[in-house]
Amino acid sequence: MTNLAAGSEALKPTGAERQLKRAKKAAFAAFLGGALEYYDFFIYATAASLVFSKIFFPAGDATVALIASFATFGVAYVARPFGAVFFGHLGDKIGRKNTLVLTLVLMGSATFLIGALPDFNAAGYWAPALLVVLRLMQGLSAGAETAGASALSTEEAPMGRRGFFASFSMSGISAGIVLASLAFLPVAAMSESDRLAWGWRIPFWLSLVVLIVAYLVRRSLEEPEVFEEKHDHGELVKLPFAKMFQTHPAQFFQVALMSFETVTNTFMQSFGLAYAVSVGVPASTMLWVSILGNVLAIATQPLMARMSDTFGRRPIFIGGVLGSGAMIFIYFSVISTANVPMIFLTSTLITAGTYAMSNAIYPAWFSELFNVKVRYSGMAIGLQIGILCAGFTPLLGTALVGADKANWGPAAWIVAGSSILAVAGAWWARETAKTPLRELGNHVN
Repeated sequence: MTNLAAGSEALKPTGAERQLKRAKKAAFAAFLGGALEYYDFFIYATAASLVFSKIFFPAGDATVALIASFATFGVAYVARPFGAVFFGHLGDKIGRKNTLVLTLVLMGSATFLIGALPDFNAAGYWAPALLVVLRLMQGLSAGAETAGASALSTEEAPMGRRGFFASFSMSGISAGIVLASLAFLPVAAMSESDRLAWGWRIPFWLSLVVLIVAYLVRRSLEEPEVFEEKHDHGELVKLPFAKMFQTHPAQFFQVALMSFETVTNTFMQSFGLAYAVSVGVPASTMLWVSILGNVLAIATQPLMARMSDTFGRRPIFIGGVLGSGAMIFIYFSVISTANVPMIFLTSTLITAGTYAMSNAIYPAWFSELFNVKVRYSGMAIGLQIGILCAGFTPLLGTALVGADKANWGPAAWIVAGSSILAVAGAWWARETAKTPLRELGNHVN
């Protein structure tokens, strides 16, 4: 019996093995959540660029209609900070897991319902009004999705591998963009009459598949031990939002500045698509451009994040942001000449290279800047500052470039200026890669 008991004990997983298993599960859940969020994001961005200006608004000036379409795209970003405050509060009060289930269901439901909306001919101005309502629902959810998944993955990861495990939420985002691009390829190949009548709805309805899989995985998650400890000892705060501003004001502004790195991706995926189509590059070609870059980014982002575990968050992040800010000028230059091979090359170098360097690192770094008691709120709200501005950059770029297709300079400078703000935040922020989990956020700047 003694030998049997000893053998049974030997078969039990060690603490390190249990932690690794939990870390992998949290990373997978973050991957699926990121995939759903950015599947929804990209099909909306694609539809706003190619379809919505023609079916949800009255006939007239095409540029004005496109600006109105991009305005509905941007309105979700107004809702994001409110979602960050509300769901960030829940995440720091009732836990990461249940909050992430709520954000997932809200996002998936809104996306599915967008696919069922009547167009302007059938419902008049109710059509764009309902579109805005559902887009606001998407924004509320997205305001806390990445932050919550990042916080949970960071808190579950083994020491020295937080960057790697937290980066899977970003690889999920790349996977979502790939899935969305693949879903829109047959839609782009349809006749315009079929695409506008019913074809555009299919990618929105297909989001239900990702929603179901992600929901089942998230329901099986556990709360991170570091959060449970605070909960069990009654150390959680009543108003995490207010407490975060009291104890971590510098970290909040650092994250807000660094979050401007997201402008690069938003600009490329929405304005870049519409601009390329306007100069004669087929929409299907640009979708394949996006697919190639993001397929590679699924693999390169964990590698970049692993490098940050070894060499630190700051140098990798800053190198990536500066690279994206410089490369964007080449990107728009080659689009303006409809040079397809160079479009593939430059877009891939940015998406899977320079942008992957910064994008893969922020889930861990932003989370690490805050104490566990205000981590969800701090990252969610700070992150939404840059993302809010990013949401309206396609509209701004369209207005500044106007009908002159050779006038791409203002678009590139919007991205470059945003990159400078992100570098300033990174230079200011504390290096956290080697700080033990329970010490994060205890010593604030």
